[in-house]
Order: sequence, then C-alpha cells, then structure tokens
Amino acid sequence: MKPDLDWKRVFDVVASAAGLAALGPVLVGIAAAIVAQDGGPVFYRGVRVGRGGMPFRIFKFRTMVVGAENLGGSSTAASDRRVTRIGDLIRRYKVDELPQLINVLVGDMSLVGPRPEVQRFVDLFSDEERAILSVRPGMTDWASIWNRDEGAVIEKSGIADPDEAYAQVIRPTKIRLQLKYVRDRSLATDVKLILRTIRAVLDRSHDASDIAPPPGADPGTAR
Repeated sequence: MKPDLDWKRVFDVVASAAGLAALGPVLVGIAAAIVAQDGGPVFYRGVRVGRGGMPFRIFKFRTMVVGAENLGGSSTAASDRRVTRIGDLIRRYKVDELPQLINVLVGDMSLVGPRPEVQRFVDLFSDEERAILSVRPGMTDWASIWNRDEGAVIEKSGIADPDEAYAQVIRPTKIRLQLKYVRDRSLATDVKLILRTIRAVLDRSHDASDIAPPPGADPGTAR
C-alpha cells in the first residue's frame, strides 16, 4: 500500500488556495442566491468518512430544503422534491462541490481521490475495499467522471429507494474505480483526472446514465 505522497499535499494546498481566490466572486454570488431563496444556511455540512476512517464534515453548497436529512436518505434522485429551485440549478452546473476546496485546503480532502462516503456504506467495505481509506478522499476521481450525474442514474434505475438504487447500480463499479485510483495514483494521473473532470463538466452532450464501462476499458473514457 503506497503512503500518501508529499507532492500531493503541496499540490493540493497551492491549487485549492488559488482556486478559492479565483472563484471567490462566483462563490459569494451563489451563497447570496441560496440565502435569498429561503434564508437558510449556505452550506450543507454532512458527515463523511475520511482517510483512516476518521469522520469529517464536508462543505457543499446547500441544494435542498433545510432539514432535508430528516426527510429522506443520503442518496438523491433527479426528481427529489427536497431539492430547491436554486439547488437544482447549482446541481445542473456541478458547482455544489466547489466549497470542498476548503476541505482540501485544511487537509480533510484532496483535489483527486476516492469520493468520501457516509458511514453506512463504509461499514460495508470488505478488507480489500478498505484500502480506499488509506488515502485522502477527493473532489474527483475515475468514478466521478464515469458517473457524472448520479441523480439521473438513480432516477432511471427504476428502484424506488434512492439509497438502494445507489447500492445496487452505482456502488459496485464506483468501488472498482476507486480501488484502481488507489493502486495507480501518481501526479500524472491526478493532472489527467483534473483535466478530464473539467472537460466532463463542460461537455453536456452525453447521457450521464450510461453506466457500466466495458470490462478492461479506461474508466476515464467510459460513457
């Protein structure tokens, strides 16, 4: 198992600080729109499991009604009625995750790494899958590019319970791709994943619900 690499933390600090500075006006504008909508908090601060199994609170722009966690599960279908009007717009343009640059800056997360899970799904990890917890979770990874619109995938699965749809349809491939990242991670891989993430966000011409990449395919190019 590879140790966490010094270059990665240096890259994360420099890039996240630069990103927060450059995106500051955009972040402030989004925050103002959220407050103007219902007067509620700007951020969602849900608990996720980080490196070594340590819990932390993630920063995301709030896209649901206040108290949404008491009205449904942790997974969200595209038609989830808890999503606000502003929240739907924020999700559509994939900017709800931008505040996680704060998590990266303080060391809870990395720019690139396995997406952090809630405890209930971490508890299902096999011994092999627990290798995912050996690195900092990230804002993007192979699984994020493969599964660009989780809500749409859950919606089209036909499974009524979003958490069950996530467990059956998304989680198995997501774990395989996360383990691929842990085994093969490098600075070159991180740069490639960042560039592919930007391209995936800008390219809205493909159907995000085409789930499984063919066996042996590079998951970064799967549709």
